[in-house]
Amino acid sequence: MSGEEQHSNVEPIRVRRPSEAFSAYCEAEFERRRNSGEPFDEATYSEAMELALRKIRQLEEEGYA
Repeated sequence: MSGEEQHSNVEPIRVRRPSEAFSAYCEAEFERRRNSGEPFDEATYSEAMELALRKIRQLEEEGYA
């Protein structure tokens, strides 16, 4: 049987977009900081995260990321 005739049930590897990877990192970092016992300005962190995500998504739409 040739390679072209073989079928696989394996799902193709999906590469995460930069915005998805950054968002996952930010969520984990948010929880880590929230639970660290150190002072943490959640509102400022969330605002900065959203600003960065908007820029990354814009770059993705433009084909640069």
